[in-house]
Amino acid sequence: MAPNYSRLVALLLLVIINLSSFGNCQYDEDTKQGASYIFGDSLVDAGNNNYIPTLSRANIPPNGIDFRASGGSPTGRYTNGRTIGDIIGEELGQPYYATPFLAPNCTGKATLHGVNYASGGGGIMNATGRIFVNRLSMDIQVDYFNITRKQIDKLLGPSEAKEHVSKNSIFSVTIGSNDFLNNYLLPVISMGARITQSPDAFIDDLLNHLRGQLTRLYKLDARKFVIGNVGPIGCIPYQKTINQLTADQCVALPNKLALQYNARLKDLLAELNDNLKGATFVHANVYDLVMELLTNYKSYGFTTASKSCCGNGGQFAGIIPCGPTSSMCSDRDKHVFWDPYHPSEAANIIIAKQLVDGGPKYVSPVNLRELRDL
Repeated sequence: MAPNYSRLVALLLLVIINLSSFGNCQYDEDTKQGASYIFGDSLVDAGNNNYIPTLSRANIPPNGIDFRASGGSPTGRYTNGRTIGDIIGEELGQPYYATPFLAPNCTGKATLHGVNYASGGGGIMNATGRIFVNRLSMDIQVDYFNITRKQIDKLLGPSEAKEHVSKNSIFSVTIGSNDFLNNYLLPVISMGARITQSPDAFIDDLLNHLRGQLTRLYKLDARKFVIGNVGPIGCIPYQKTINQLTADQCVALPNKLALQYNARLKDLLAELNDNLKGATFVHANVYDLVMELLTNYKSYGFTTASKSCCGNGGQFAGIIPCGPTSSMCSDRDKHVFWDPYHPSEAANIIIAKQLVDGGPKYVSPVNLRELRDL
C-alpha cells in the first residue's frame, strides 16, 4: 500500500508544533532574557492538568481558540488565548512561554526558559479542589520545582545555576481562590471544617501554609517573587448565576473572605521582605485591578463584565463550563470573562500590563519590569 504522504506531513507538522510552539523546548544559548517559574491554579495553568486524571481540564475546544502559538487548538489554558503568566513573560522579553512541568517535552535546557507548575483546581491547602479528584496543590508544585532545581544544577553547574535562579528568574504565585471556592465555601466538602473553623482560623491556616511554601522556594535560591492576592471571586459569572443576581451585583461573602485574606497576605509579604535576606516579594493587587475592570468595563472597551463568552446556563452563561457544546460569543475581546470562572485574553492583557509597568496602587514595592532589573 502506498504511503499516505499528506498524513505523514500533517503528523510531522504536529510534532514540530508540539516541540517548538507552546512546548517551547528549543534552547536559545542566551538565557539572560530571564525565565518565569509559575505556580498557581487555573488562572495560569498552561496544560499540566492535561497529564493527570482530573475533572478540571481545559484541553477541549473552544478553549485556546485565540492562542496563536497552537494555531487556535486547545493547550490546557483556561481561556481563549494567553494567560496572565504568558503575557507577563512576553512583556518582559522572555522568548518562550514557560513549559508545563508535566509535559513530556519539559526536559533539559528547556527548563532554563521557565517552567509552569500551575494546576486547575489547585490551592494552598492540600485538601482544596478534591471535588476535581486530582490537581496539583501548592505543596506538590514546590516539590516539582525542587526536581527542576536539581536539573538546573546539572545543566549549568552549581554556581551558574544559583545565579540563574536568583538573578535571572521571576517566581510567580497565583493561588488562593480555590481555597475559598472549592474548599471553605463548598458545603459538601468543607462542612466539618466550617463548623470547627472560623474564617479567621481558616485564613491563619492558609497563610501559615503559604509562608512555608514561599520559604521553601527561597531555600531553593528563589529571590524575585510576585504574589497575586485573591480576586473578587463573588463577582464571577458562576456566582452571579447561581445566586440569581443582577449584572452589577456580587455575592458578598466570597468577596468579604477574599478581602480578609488579602489584608493578611499583604502583611505576610512585608514580613518575608523583612526576614528573608536578599529576597523581594512583590504584592500584585489583583482584587482591586479586576474590580476596576468590572466597575468601569466600558472605558476599557468591553461590552459586558458579567456574562461569560463561552458557557451555558442562566442569565450570565455561568453554570456549565466552556466546552464543545457551549454557546460562544463572537466578540470575545469585548467580554471580561471567557467562561464562568476565568478572564478572557483581552482582560488578561490589561491585568498583565498593569503588573509589568503599573504603579503602587496595583503592584508594589516595585512593578515586574523593575523586579526583573533588580
